Amino acid sequence: MSPISRGLLVFVAVLAVLIAGFGYENGWYGRATSEAAPLGGPFSLTDQNGATRSDTEFRGKLMLIYFGYTNCPDTCPATLAAMSQALDQLGTAGGGIQPIFITVDPARDTPQQLKRYAANFSPRLITLTGTAEQLTAVEHEFRVYASKVPGGPIDDYLLDHSSFIYLMDRDGKLARLIPSGEKPADMADDVRKYL
Repeated sequence: MSPISRGLLVFVAVLAVLIAGFGYENGWYGRATSEAAPLGGPFSLTDQNGATRSDTEFRGKLMLIYFGYTNCPDTCPATLAAMSQALDQLGTAGGGIQPIFITVDPARDTPQQLKRYAANFSPRLITLTGTAEQLTAVEHEFRVYASKVPGGPIDDYLLDHSSFIYLMDRDGKLARLIPSGEKPADMADDVRKYL
């Protein structure tokens, strides 16, 4: 076996161990299905008006929760626009749905920044931020991935992040994951099944 082949084999083995460890740590496998931790969980964060908002205040409503950040160049605004359009398409039936945006960028997404950002979407949209520790805990509950893209300027960076809309039922449990690229009409149809 050549030194290059041996080096490649070692690299692949180490990579497999790292992926396996990360997967186990994040609950991707290693547990029986009945024991798997559910997606979602409690939160108590600050909204765009500086008020503390908790998941429990939305019991009895469906929640559409999306994680992102206000400096996101494309996916986040497109997803929030689609959510807003889906709510419009649902008409009065959409009154029982609370759209929520939770930032993954607490350093830049202050309540004031979130308030400016929220004005671009549905007037019903609640945007939430908190300390880095609070948001990390919520990201863990929802199994959200978020990481700075290396190599950019210190203050003008991008973030890689998972991109799903969490449709939570009236008891705060996950009902469905909606991909961020879904068209508003399809999203409205998905949500209508739970009204």
